[in-house]
Amino acid sequence: MKTVSISLNSIDKVKAFVNDISKYDFDFDLVSGRYVIDAKSIMGIFSLDLSKPIDLNIHAEGANLDEVLNVLKPYIL
Repeated sequence: MKTVSISLNSIDKVKAFVNDISKYDFDFDLVSGRYVIDAKSIMGIFSLDLSKPIDLNIHAEGANLDEVLNVLKPYIL
């Protein structure tokens, strides 16, 4: 598992983010304070405070992880 800090500060960014990670079979969790939600859930994302950075836990290994990090570059702080 890898954790990165991301910013989803607009509706368009949230939609693009969910579209990008939904292509992968493994799990993604967003952690904000004591809340942990499925990162593929648009409704779950909108329940978080999007004005602050959010931690993204990526449950992937090896080559898949490098590919995912490349796709997530626009969101990573």
